[in-house]
Amino acid sequence: MCGIAGEVSYSQSVIKNKDSFLRMQKVLEPRGPDQKGLYLNDNAALIHSRLAVIDIENGIQPMTVKYGENKYTIVYNGELYNTDEVRNELLESGHKFYTNSDTEVILKAYVQWNDESVNKLNGIFAFAIWDENNQSLFFARDRIGVKPFFYSIVNDSFIFGSEIKALLEHKYVDPIIDENSIAEIMFLGPGRTPGCGVFKNINELKPACCGYYNKSGIKIKKYWTLKDKEHTDSFDETVEKVRFLVKDAITRQLVSDVPVGTFLSGGLDSSIISSIANSYFNEKGQKLHTFSVTYEDNDKYFKSSKFQPNNDNEFINKMVDYLQCEHHLITLNNQDLADALFDSVDARDLPGMADVDSSLLLFCKEIKKHCTVALSGECADEIFGGYPWYRDKNIRAINGFPWSQTTEYRKSFVKDDIKLPDAEAFVYSKYKDTIINASKIDNISPLESRMKEMMKLNLDWFMQTLLDRKDRMSMYNGLEVRVPFCDYRIAEYLYSVPWKYKDYNLYEKGLLRKAMEGILPEEILWRKKSPYPKTHNPVYLEIVSKKLKDVIENPSSPVLTFIKKSELEKLLKTSRNEPWYGQLMTTPQTIAYFLQINYWLETYKIIIK
Repeated sequence: MCGIAGEVSYSQSVIKNKDSFLRMQKVLEPRGPDQKGLYLNDNAALIHSRLAVIDIENGIQPMTVKYGENKYTIVYNGELYNTDEVRNELLESGHKFYTNSDTEVILKAYVQWNDESVNKLNGIFAFAIWDENNQSLFFARDRIGVKPFFYSIVNDSFIFGSEIKALLEHKYVDPIIDENSIAEIMFLGPGRTPGCGVFKNINELKPACCGYYNKSGIKIKKYWTLKDKEHTDSFDETVEKVRFLVKDAITRQLVSDVPVGTFLSGGLDSSIISSIANSYFNEKGQKLHTFSVTYEDNDKYFKSSKFQPNNDNEFINKMVDYLQCEHHLITLNNQDLADALFDSVDARDLPGMADVDSSLLLFCKEIKKHCTVALSGECADEIFGGYPWYRDKNIRAINGFPWSQTTEYRKSFVKDDIKLPDAEAFVYSKYKDTIINASKIDNISPLESRMKEMMKLNLDWFMQTLLDRKDRMSMYNGLEVRVPFCDYRIAEYLYSVPWKYKDYNLYEKGLLRKAMEGILPEEILWRKKSPYPKTHNPVYLEIVSKKLKDVIENPSSPVLTFIKKSELEKLLKTSRNEPWYGQLMTTPQTIAYFLQINYWLETYKIIIK
């Protein structure tokens, strides 16, 4: 993976902004510590920081090809998983290749098919291509939205980057937020509206979108969407298709010229990936490295709950024995976990999922000591219907985001004199705009109709928050994390699979479990879902509470600009079971979220307008 950035302008030479470009490149270094590159002419600058994974010697960027009398230059962040198929098609069309890198394949695919080229690609990507003759920039993002692409149009310039921090290093882009930004942070955060960069005048290219910036301005189109269709496969045929798709996606994503490992929580999704990866490496005479995370004294303080019924350690050990892999158990210290809350804001450029973020950041830091690439089980729950809100009839029936039913609670923290959009209307409009666009065939049952809406909500919102988290926390450490369940073919197929198939044996992700029979031990295959592990140690709550108390007692703390001091004090005294966001953000994480907001406002020198 890599960091990309750049600027295009037709009214002024961008060469004079070279100092900005070097700063942009510098802040993207953690994403790409191996090589740097800069393409620069009067109208365009393309910036690259590379994490070398495939064809380390020849995949240097920006990469330029000459075709006829024209030149095309690309900066690219991502991995292409059908490189060979696309390359072979291009070879048949007369193209020649001089590297083994997927960068060259994507660039020549664009030369051959222009904006239709994105339909040929299976991978995770964000890239920009400068067409020298036509003085036009083409840019695109992968279908699911695994790789980020932010942009701002200011001073007649199109400025883009993999992360918001890169844009903020440009002299034209200021760290301004307004009432809509605060509404995003307080009423939706750590989620955010698709396409919204929270900062004023900063946007994110939505998943499955591509576009052009040229002398006529900007034009963006959506090139892919989930479409419902009649599912004609029998249950047994569906099981076989799921088995093929999942195994194929995982196997494709194991290709690398650098060491590869897997996350292993002892849960279904990471265990599937680890088992298939283990077979792949065993055939090559190699040993798979697997990685798990736990917390200091968690065995002592763990409390079983509806959402987290059991500790992971027992199941991790069963999988390690089953695979005979090289396992690494990483134990996180609670003080480090609290301190890393601020590093995780630096990584995300926004307040995030509190210690759910900071733990992953620390975890990835340790994994990087052994591997440059790791595979993770994100997104199986969204696609196969694993979350409690898919299965609880009462939650499922509520009009609103099922992972965030706390709008009134959230609103209570905001000062009365701060003029924001009406909280309930703001949140409900986002929800309504999403479900109205859920594709449905005619004459489906109310249950199937709702399940289409639930999947659309999860893919457009909850999953994007988790993908943001995974990309930023891993790339902050120069670790590339691949997410096989995000293969768009899996999402396409599963969207139309009826709920009775997905709910096989009345188990969450029952269809996936059935499809993976023979790949996992029975006790892992049918283990009840348990979410990403978090600390249960009261020491962590004490640490973050002390930090927030210090913030509250400092009258110049920027969070007090729009947050009631009295409500923060109440938060420190009252334990609420009501989650702020999803199952994992309860009282300790809510406290940490406000710490992150304060740090973000202070460190990013936010201007509120």
